[in-house]
Amino acid sequence: MATEDEGKKSLPECVKDKMESAVTDRTVKKQKAPKQPKPPKEPKNVKPPTAKPAKAPTASTEPLDPDTMFKEGWLKGVYAERPAEHVFTRFPPEPNGYLHIGHSKAITVNFGFARYHGGDCYLRFDDTNPEAEDEKYFVAIQEMVAWLGFKPYKITYSSDNFDRLYELAERLIEYDGAYVCHCTDEEIKLQRGGPNHGPRFPCAHRERPTRESLAEFRAMRDGKYKPREAFLRMKQNIEDGNPQMWDLAAYRVLDAPHHRTGTKWRIYPTYDFTHCLCDSFEGITHSLCTTEFFQSRVSYEWLCDAVKVYKPMQREYGRLNVTGSVMSKRKIAKLVELGVVRGWDDPRLYTLVALRRRGIPPGAILSFINELGVSTALTNIQIVRFEQSVRKYLELTVPRLMLVLDPVPVVIDNLPDDYMEEVELPFAPKDPAMGSHMVPFTKTVYIDRSDFREVESKDFFRMAPGKSVGLLKVPYPVKATSFKKDETSGRVTEIHAEYEKPPEGESFKKPKTYIQWVGKSQQHDSPIVAEARMFSPLFRSDNPDAAPGGYLNDIRDDSEEIYPTAMIETGLTEIRRRAPWPEEAGEQHMEKGELTSEHGKDSRVPGLETVRFQGLRVAYFCLDKDTTTDKVVLNRIVSLKEDAGKAA
Repeated sequence: MATEDEGKKSLPECVKDKMESAVTDRTVKKQKAPKQPKPPKEPKNVKPPTAKPAKAPTASTEPLDPDTMFKEGWLKGVYAERPAEHVFTRFPPEPNGYLHIGHSKAITVNFGFARYHGGDCYLRFDDTNPEAEDEKYFVAIQEMVAWLGFKPYKITYSSDNFDRLYELAERLIEYDGAYVCHCTDEEIKLQRGGPNHGPRFPCAHRERPTRESLAEFRAMRDGKYKPREAFLRMKQNIEDGNPQMWDLAAYRVLDAPHHRTGTKWRIYPTYDFTHCLCDSFEGITHSLCTTEFFQSRVSYEWLCDAVKVYKPMQREYGRLNVTGSVMSKRKIAKLVELGVVRGWDDPRLYTLVALRRRGIPPGAILSFINELGVSTALTNIQIVRFEQSVRKYLELTVPRLMLVLDPVPVVIDNLPDDYMEEVELPFAPKDPAMGSHMVPFTKTVYIDRSDFREVESKDFFRMAPGKSVGLLKVPYPVKATSFKKDETSGRVTEIHAEYEKPPEGESFKKPKTYIQWVGKSQQHDSPIVAEARMFSPLFRSDNPDAAPGGYLNDIRDDSEEIYPTAMIETGLTEIRRRAPWPEEAGEQHMEKGELTSEHGKDSRVPGLETVRFQGLRVAYFCLDKDTTTDKVVLNRIVSLKEDAGKAA
């Protein structure tokens, strides 16, 4: 048996050494960093949204109407602003990393808005930067959209429109709306006011003849220039108070093959040029994005007007952040590199692949987003608030099993060696539709070490010498009579007890407390032994980036505690067969009886993480993908409400 300290996983010394080195490097860089300039002034008469703390949800056992966020509030107003006979929206991720929980809001807003209004939503990959894109991200993004329960109207790529975008770029030049610039990054910064916010002034190439810019643009296309030697810039308004009108780049030279177009192109359009035009090509009615693109709305509309194409309506909502975590691709990559986490799907992270592996149901994420609502305010949510929402969802949707994390055997001396009684347990006491199952009650059962004390006390109502305690659903209580200890470690290794079945016709005193247990029976293959991984937040603070020394210096040593010999009762076999739990969102209509640890091969086969249950008096769990035919591995999804102060 592992001791309490042995169960806790601490960071390996080699990992700590790497982290200390990384923190030192970061600290040095911080000291040398020049003072950052103040951000440019906001456009006149435009007040950007401000961050507000999210209101706590009201307690309710009734599930929230899943369409509430579209029926009322900001999204209702957006539709009223431009009603459409057929709504078209889009979710346009860059395929350069794994999606995180903030993206779940963007997916829900865009796909959900279209679905609620009887329309359609595109999944469009914004693949205009071949230097950062990877096939694994395309696959993972499609999986996450499907996992959340949404089906794209079409899967498209910005690169589908490279020819058309190029034609419009030439048109913009011919309309005197763009020019080729050869300025350096430093020169462009000075044109925009520089570090001291001086006067802005136009680029020296801005007034070059249209024919010359057109010839230079074609030279960029044909490979005359290397990266950063030439740009196509839009001729906007350098005097405008909005930085998104300061002659943004439309095309740049990149010396990299594209995953779909190969080496055909040497120039690639920027996001600011591509996004609004692809929206226009696809007939998007409502271009819904986060408030970081608030100022971009002006340039979005300017470009559509400048090249004389259909202009969608862009509106911006507040993004979702979960405090106490990091979302940056670069920072997560560092955690993976240093071995702090297992990978991008480590259950302590807040990427969507990590939340799926941890066992968070997709329906719980949708419910959480709906519960928060949508407005223009930035939503900063603490981890405990997110887990509270998940816990409320699981309470209504998953079965219950008995589980002991740190088992110790209890031998009931007054029962025969071959004694076996089958006890019926409901999967959900408040939901008969979930059914019930039988578990063996035998001469030897296992209880959790925390449910036993060597010395009886008045304020402890669980098992102790001379004290009666109930075993869940077992007809009569048991009373501990003695125990054995390991002489070296001092740990209790075996408890002896008596079954307090009264003589026929006599009553018995009901115990004050009932505890979970698991029976020992070869006939029933009980108990099922498992490795239980108990996850806690990865970081100590709500803002790891602000910690002294940076986020790498804010990592907890106890974010994962492992119980290698946890025991589960035999009901696990049936809930595996009946998974997924629950059948909602992207986990509906799946085939029963099979489970997979590899996603993407067949979306109809449930993943191991869909085997979810409440371990009575312990926590909510799921099977981890490391589970094999010979070994069961559990992840704690969230704790129980009682964990804050479990009853004695």
